Amino acid sequence: FQVKSSSNKIEIKSAVEQKFDVKVEKVATMNRQGKLKEMTMKSGGRTIRTRGKRSGWKKAIITLKEGYSIDLIRGESGV
Repeated sequence: FQVKSSSNKIEIKSAVEQKFDVKVEKVATMNRQGKLKEMTMKSGGRTIRTRGKRSGWKKAIITLKEGYSIDLIRGESGV
């Protein structure tokens, strides 16, 4: 899941348990750094090269307890 960068593991665990009605065993988080991108465009007969950076984001990997599952396509949970 992509989560807010200010969220901690306890907040993520409780949010997933409430939203999908499942039991979470473990939460792993990682902060992903935004990539540098370069764009070339023509403006008034000149070629302009500009650089930019995509914003960073936080990723959460959720491990559910035995017997629980989440169907992300339908948004339903199963026991």
